[in-house]
Amino acid sequence: MTTNTKLDEERTSNESGDEGAPEGWIETTLKDLLDTLESGSRPKGGVRGISEGIPSIGGEHLNSQGSFNFDSVRYVPKSFFERMNQGHIHVNDILVVKDGATTGKVSLVRDDFPFEPAVVNEHVFICRPVEDLFSPFLFYFVFSDEGQNRILENFRGSAQGGINHSFAAGTKVQLAPLAEQKRIVAKIEELLPVVDAARERLNRVSLIMKSFRQAILSSACMGRLTEGWRERQQSTESALDLLHQLLGSKLEVIQNNEGGNELPDIPENWVWCPCECLCDPKRIITYGVIKLGPEVHGGIPVLRSSDVRWLYIDRSHVKRVSKQIADAYSRTFLKGGEVLVTVRGSLGGVAVTHESLVGFNISREVALIPIQSGLDSHFFCFAIASKWSQNWLSEVTKGVTYEGVNIRDLKRLPLPVPPIEEQHEIVRRVEALFKLADAIEKRIEATKLRTDKLTQSILTKAFRGELVPNEAELARQEGRSYESASVLLERIKARREAK
Repeated sequence: MTTNTKLDEERTSNESGDEGAPEGWIETTLKDLLDTLESGSRPKGGVRGISEGIPSIGGEHLNSQGSFNFDSVRYVPKSFFERMNQGHIHVNDILVVKDGATTGKVSLVRDDFPFEPAVVNEHVFICRPVEDLFSPFLFYFVFSDEGQNRILENFRGSAQGGINHSFAAGTKVQLAPLAEQKRIVAKIEELLPVVDAARERLNRVSLIMKSFRQAILSSACMGRLTEGWRERQQSTESALDLLHQLLGSKLEVIQNNEGGNELPDIPENWVWCPCECLCDPKRIITYGVIKLGPEVHGGIPVLRSSDVRWLYIDRSHVKRVSKQIADAYSRTFLKGGEVLVTVRGSLGGVAVTHESLVGFNISREVALIPIQSGLDSHFFCFAIASKWSQNWLSEVTKGVTYEGVNIRDLKRLPLPVPPIEEQHEIVRRVEALFKLADAIEKRIEATKLRTDKLTQSILTKAFRGELVPNEAELARQEGRSYESASVLLERIKARREAK
């Protein structure tokens, strides 16, 4: 009878009146569960240039997975550390960013934390749970979306605002019985590595898809992609015949292994030509506007290196300049069909212009290659974007503080030239394969989003009491009593008062 009476008392332990709270749980504040809430400091003048001493952890060291990124460690002198009376990091501390764009970001100091001793700076709070609480349980709560929202309810100030010491009293926390806390954490830490492994596999697939695209271009621009197609063709036209018709006496062919040229093997009816040889004779390879001047509403759009990406043009942040400045570079106004290559700034961008870009101009960071009419601009865009051409351009890149490719070097870039029908066939096949790759990548991204949500889904279930068996229910089944969260909280308060 005594046991049953105890069980009846424990069943009513969530007497806080929280509707929907799991049996035996209670809602309290973060302040009630902390033994220490403090932040650190840095020497006057900061820590720049200090290369040794005691590691000083700032908000930039807390990552989005609740752990740490120590790629760039800062230090305080040992003499300063010895004078610090707060901000010392201990195992099981929960660190919380207190201001700036990442306010509320949290990380748990686990047994494998690499620094002993270490401190936090003035931008990070140390939340040290009381000894009667299972620290990882509290960490996972404040790491969850629900916990983050509750912390950020205490945000004060503008975009550079943050939280102060009062945030702990204003942050509500769902508290479970101690035994249930440990089971919840054990289950979370059983499931999250599985989610992380899935996320890592998806990231690897994304890298594989990038390699796949480059493999397509390499195969296409060296003639392997259309090998079977060539065998089925009855035409005897060669690339040399095509170029003789288009260029006549201006034709220049690059012979492999002559003059130091080590070029990949290509089909017999293909040839290697310098990039300059393949251009419209009425236009030249050049770059555009040197000084853009201020942004002009309604002015002429100018494509910069940040706008010319790998095989596409991003128009979301195109700058507009005055017509007077743009007109001074009339030779680089786009007519459609040109190949653009980034030669300064963000190197590696290459794309074909289309009709919607007619009338745009380009900046000095971008080179214009006006491909000869009668050749397929898209094929030569693929050729320049291929790994072989990109490596060639990297080798001729010059400069120290501001690297770039000279127009003179770009003009002599060797490019493979197939017969025109094969150029068209290669473009068709590459675009079809890239379309397939796009579809796969969309599915990967959708799966990534679901995977990212899965972590928070697990935490949501955990703090609804749905992830592991409820301690009150287990006690009932086993015919025993249990310590409810309210009793645990009273014990914590009593110990704090005694201390």
